Amino acid sequence: MKQKIIILYFYVLLLTSCGAYFNQPVGVQKAVFGENTPATITLKNLPPPKEQVVVGVYKFKDQTGQYKPTEIGSTFSTAVTQGATSILIKALQDSNWFVPIERENLSNLLNERNIIRSTRQEYATDANTKDAPLTPLLFAGVLLEGGIISYDSNIITGGYGARYFGAGASTQYRQDRVSIYLRLVSTSNGKILNTVYVSKTILSQSIDASLFRYVNLNRLLEVETGFTRNEPVQLAVTEAIEKAVEGLVVDGIKDKIWEVKATNKEVTDFLTAYEKEKEAADLALLYGRDRYEKRGKVGFEIDGGTAYIDGDYVNPVPKPLVKASVKYFFTPNFSINGAASVFRVGNKDRLDVGYGSIDINLNFLILPFDSFSPFVYVGTGTFFNSAYENIQGKIQGGLGLEYLITNNLGINAYSEFNMCFSDNVDYMKAGKRDDYFYCFGLGLSYYLPQRISKRISK
Repeated sequence: MKQKIIILYFYVLLLTSCGAYFNQPVGVQKAVFGENTPATITLKNLPPPKEQVVVGVYKFKDQTGQYKPTEIGSTFSTAVTQGATSILIKALQDSNWFVPIERENLSNLLNERNIIRSTRQEYATDANTKDAPLTPLLFAGVLLEGGIISYDSNIITGGYGARYFGAGASTQYRQDRVSIYLRLVSTSNGKILNTVYVSKTILSQSIDASLFRYVNLNRLLEVETGFTRNEPVQLAVTEAIEKAVEGLVVDGIKDKIWEVKATNKEVTDFLTAYEKEKEAADLALLYGRDRYEKRGKVGFEIDGGTAYIDGDYVNPVPKPLVKASVKYFFTPNFSINGAASVFRVGNKDRLDVGYGSIDINLNFLILPFDSFSPFVYVGTGTFFNSAYENIQGKIQGGLGLEYLITNNLGINAYSEFNMCFSDNVDYMKAGKRDDYFYCFGLGLSYYLPQRISKRISK
């Protein structure tokens, strides 16, 4: 019965958490039209132009020269598609802003036109048809250049799993990244009008579960299941190219290279939304991080925890602690913290006394632009009993972790070491060593909202 429950548990875990498990290919599938990407919808919903722009694309190629990586090295298959020119032309048509003209295989087009001319001259019976000129070729007002400039594999790899008495499950993931550059060139003077840089991550995941168990002396039960899912590289390249075309169109509107057929309010709202996205991209870092100051300059914190004395008595016991503090960030990393706390320290069957404390600390936030960040601090302070008789000085230092639930609200946990300048904290002077005590706390922080998110230069 126990073994059946274990088997059922892992099957339920695998099947309920992985929708792709239900879409396993078990038969031949018919041809379908290619999938759209999230950028395709945005591209088709761009405001229309007053006049479409004739554009030529000679070559938009893979400039990485990379081959597809495998576990044993690499193969002769390229890491990214070699048909990026076709993808770019399709994106230009979807935008409804451009009229793409054939330039990638221009020699084929010119040869066909020569065949038409020679056929007319030799076989046309009507003199008018024989001498009729071909329709002139369109010439491009602008050219699009660039290419796929990088394919970085394994920028993030990882996974987790567990196994107990022959039963277990695990998952692994890997993230690659492809980057492209697209530039707009004027054919009248060769000036580069705009350049857009876009990158797209590519995710691969695998999940598996297994059971290996002797059900009795001579019977072995072994069960394995799982799947692997890889994001298609071609779709990632397509989405990056479509995003780059969108950037070219919007930057052209902003720089007045071309005009849009929409009201001033519609254009303003459209450009404002684009500027917010660009600002977020300008502050973005690798691995989903950014350079926004999420915390306000002024924050308030309240903590609860325990204090633990290391004095002259044996058998110390933890006692309650409550602390309130205010902090001011003068840089994204550094802040000055002022704190007031009340706490008790004690030893089993010997000591139970209370103190109040006033401290000032210099706090260093290690990852100021992340929602989750460790921090360390040092400072000095003084503490005293309720009668203001046993007044002592101290220095303290601590470390902790803070997690922002929102930009204004966070939770934190910390541990603190307090080195006192007296051996009388426990009201007993014995030996040469001064008394110490430790504080452990869990708290809630609130930061006053900033009117404008401060932008940090890279």
